[in-house]
Amino acid sequence: MKELSGSRPRGHRGAAAAAVCALLAGCTAAPAGRAADPDEVIKAATQRLTDACLTRRGLVPPRSGAARPSGTDDARVSAALFGTGPAELSLTLPTGYVVRAHTDGCLAAAQQRLYGDQPGWFRASVVVNNLRPEADHTHRDLAEVRARHRAEIADWERLRAHALTEATHLLEETPPPKGNPPA
Repeated sequence: MKELSGSRPRGHRGAAAAAVCALLAGCTAAPAGRAADPDEVIKAATQRLTDACLTRRGLVPPRSGAARPSGTDDARVSAALFGTGPAELSLTLPTGYVVRAHTDGCLAAAQQRLYGDQPGWFRASVVVNNLRPEADHTHRDLAEVRARHRAEIADWERLRAHALTEATHLLEETPPPKGNPPA
């Protein structure tokens, strides 16, 4: 059985943290007159929340392309960002891949705050992001696979709309939040 894991092997945690930071750091404001890309708004809010969480834990948030201060413990930053121990969330896809994620890291806390249901977002986003591979694997038309996953698609749309609303409010806050409020 193939496995995709939210808990990276220890040797890959620094690279994973850098990849997430590159993804999160790519956020820019929309040009005047154009609505902001919802994905960029959610990414920017996620970065703000994860930075606040890491800072609250006494860690320096990683930045894409920026040199890390000497003495920075990338393993601690990665563990705080992604979580530790056995992954609490797991979903086996029809392709045989197993996707896992933690519920105890700063990224999980940010997802909980934005989506309002981190386990629900995990399930819905993993399914929706893998519709094409499922169609290819099962030799079915994508429309047929989408029809079979109507409930997950509806959950994805509902949770993403919630995240966009939360992200918009969060980014309007000044100063930035100091962490995630209790759920």
